[in-house]
Amino acid sequence: MMSEKDLLVAAALFVFAFISHSEGIIGGREAVAHSRPYMASIQVPEGENMKHECGGFVIADQWVMTAVHCLPTGANGRKVVLGVHSLSELEDTKQTFDILELYNHPDFSASNYDNDIALIKLDRPFNISAAVKAVEFLRAGGTNPDTDAEVDTAGWGSLNNLGSRPDKLREVVIEVFSSARCRRSDYYGRKFTANMICAHKVCPDPCDHPHKKEDSCDGDSGGPLLYNGIAVGITSNGGKKCGQLKKPGIYTIISQYTEWIDSTMAVQPAAALEQSS
Repeated sequence: MMSEKDLLVAAALFVFAFISHSEGIIGGREAVAHSRPYMASIQVPEGENMKHECGGFVIADQWVMTAVHCLPTGANGRKVVLGVHSLSELEDTKQTFDILELYNHPDFSASNYDNDIALIKLDRPFNISAAVKAVEFLRAGGTNPDTDAEVDTAGWGSLNNLGSRPDKLREVVIEVFSSARCRRSDYYGRKFTANMICAHKVCPDPCDHPHKKEDSCDGDSGGPLLYNGIAVGITSNGGKKCGQLKKPGIYTIISQYTEWIDSTMAVQPAAALEQSS
């Protein structure tokens, strides 16, 4: 028979699990294998193995776009794996790369994740296949999605705020949220800048919980936000408050950085070593 103390502990754990579950159901579904051939898994050494840490996406031959906060201090032994669907299974589609050069945006702000965009140059060109291809990204002058527009994203990030991670790539369709509301003090306030777009989706009735949301989460960071098949954003704050009503996912607007992207991809290796040191 449980003591009164044990009952209180069990009750507290139940309440915590219920709150976390109800606020952190991220939704979405497993993607069709290799239907998003631009997706990259950035992996960090863990003992003798590699563990998925962040997402990224192929934008050009030998180049992957991701978020600065995924690699703030350099590559440090990380690898980039393309052609992935299952993180654990042996797939002949997988191509694994060392990071030759890393360029973090020089104006990245750790306090609010402003300018959260980074470029990785792989140690060699990838082999184009049905499972590995670049995706087009929106450049300056292009049209970003308006409020309520449907956008989509994908990743191997947490399924909920308890940290459950999937083995296979998942995807979700969400909606662009009002930037004016994201700037409100009860949302993100001054931390939300003109370089950001926010998006999520509250599930309609019937729903297994009235506050269930579809959103990006921890481990999805660095992945793409797509509008009509074109990458328009980079998952930036997917690891913060995922699934909560007043904390929609924040994405870096790629078209704000066309000049930086072009100049970075044209830079010589010596300059890259200075930036990543």
